[in-house]
Amino acid sequence: MKTPATSRRNFLRQLSIGAGALTLGSSLSSFDELLLADKKLGIALVGLGNYAGGQLAPALQHTQNCYLAGIVTGTPEKAKTWSAKYNIPQKNIYNYQNFDSIAQNPDIDIVYVVLPVSMHKEYTIRAAKAGKHVICEKPMALNAADCREMIDACKQANRMLSIGYRLHFEPHHIEVMRLGQQQVLGKVKQLETANGFVYGGDPNAWRLKKSLSGGGALMDMGIYAIQGSRYTLGQEPIAVKARQEKTKPDLFKEVDETIFWELEFRGNFIAHGKSSYNNNWGYLKAKTANGFFELEPAYGYGGIDGKTSSGPMNIPNVRQQALQMDDFASCVINKKPTRVPGEEGLKDMKVIDAIYRSLDSGKQEKIG
Repeated sequence: MKTPATSRRNFLRQLSIGAGALTLGSSLSSFDELLLADKKLGIALVGLGNYAGGQLAPALQHTQNCYLAGIVTGTPEKAKTWSAKYNIPQKNIYNYQNFDSIAQNPDIDIVYVVLPVSMHKEYTIRAAKAGKHVICEKPMALNAADCREMIDACKQANRMLSIGYRLHFEPHHIEVMRLGQQQVLGKVKQLETANGFVYGGDPNAWRLKKSLSGGGALMDMGIYAIQGSRYTLGQEPIAVKARQEKTKPDLFKEVDETIFWELEFRGNFIAHGKSSYNNNWGYLKAKTANGFFELEPAYGYGGIDGKTSSGPMNIPNVRQQALQMDDFASCVINKKPTRVPGEEGLKDMKVIDAIYRSLDSGKQEKIG
């Protein structure tokens, strides 16, 4: 059975006008075209590491509903460099000591937390209490309990919370959601997801310290593979069994290197996944009753490619972070729900918590 050509054309047309995005759940819903606001919303980036500097700040030069209004950094030299490069006024530059005074700054509407995972909860809660809407980078927090605190704090402050799941705005992944959830090529019979790379960075980096990162490749890379399984099926897993390998114990003393898991969904369906800091993986592969669909490479900032049993997807790559931030700004402007709220981050952390419990127990663990 081939994907109807008219259906695919309509899907791509919808993507081109910013509509047609799918969400997790039993039903699929579309989102309105992004509102081009008269006044762009100001975003302050909290933490000026590689992701903020290499991806988010450049993406904010291509957004229509928001712009880079401020920064928060503990490094004065970075503040000078960023101020000059992006024309950020001194009054919109903060450090971690005076961060809370951001509450008095009308230029900043949204705070994007791009810090080590252990700091996500603190700065999400502080930003919400300061009256700012929040985007928190993934993984959302060290564990599910911290996620719940963050969600509650934002609700109490009447501020919106979104998690930095850029692939929900990436057209190849939106197509995977459509193919899987609508069973376009028949019911999914097998599903495999994997994400990882060979770590060759600083052996003292925060990502290798459990107190700062919460874990290793599973938290950093595996979360994409977990997400892929969930949104391909449009279902939530109920249990998981996991095992791990560690070939470089001196480097990965505190965190996981490679983890394999079996994610159980209702109806006894098992999705296989894996994450690694010692293998170059990056794919999502589904076999269906009437064919297959897959992405490889699947999770990068660009160069994503896909095919189905009907042929290549032939979908263009996009500026993922620009679409992600524009959509959240539109949600704030229009007072509509984001497709990647804090609850979405909580769902992933429930799975990750269960995987770590399974590694400790050697048994299948229930999720949630």
